[in-house]
Amino acid sequence: MQEGKSFQISKHQILHAYKCVKANKGAGGIDGINFEEYEKDLKNNLYKLWNRMSSGSYFPKPVKGVEIPKKNGKMRLLGIPTIEDRIAQMVVRLTFEPIVEPLFYDNSFGYRPNRSAIDAVGITRERCWKMPWLIEFDIVGLFDNIDHTMMMKAVKWHTDEKWVILYIERFLKAPIVMNDGVLKIFSAVTELISLTVFILLIKLSLEEIIIRGVSPECSRLVQVFPNHR
Repeated sequence: MQEGKSFQISKHQILHAYKCVKANKGAGGIDGINFEEYEKDLKNNLYKLWNRMSSGSYFPKPVKGVEIPKKNGKMRLLGIPTIEDRIAQMVVRLTFEPIVEPLFYDNSFGYRPNRSAIDAVGITRERCWKMPWLIEFDIVGLFDNIDHTMMMKAVKWHTDEKWVILYIERFLKAPIVMNDGVLKIFSAVTELISLTVFILLIKLSLEEIIIRGVSPECSRLVQVFPNHR
């Protein structure tokens, strides 16, 4: 650990996270800074982020809220973090994701590295010739009803890395600013605000219930949400 720093986060981790975020592209957040603007002083911007994250003084900015129409006529709220915050989230994700990734079933494709919707379609095409039935369902308001306390219990069960826990908690508490300037504080997690690791944990628990047809007290689900009864 570098002298004067509370957490062991390397500059290489910051740079690697930036490259991953840049590859994903995307618009700027509430600060209006896009990649072109951010890269005008890239070295200094990344250094400042590293300095704050490694010292524990990093706090994410409010998230830009954007509503998009759904097929049923309702609106879906998406949260767009700033580029800097997306880099910080990626630093956390790249540290935490490898811990939970091995727990997934082979048949799981969503939100997983090196897997895509095209892969899922491919395996579905194969199986449609083998099985005469299909189950399709959607969980209404999944991201609107995530219990933060239970989520953090799951995170702490899988890691004791203090900075990972600290920053995930801070990401969860980031407010949303809508286009009209209204500030919203949510007790839920909107899809783009949430780290992929949260989605991974939720999916892991749902897989256990759906595939094995067991109660939330099953052994593997207890590994994910150990204190949930």
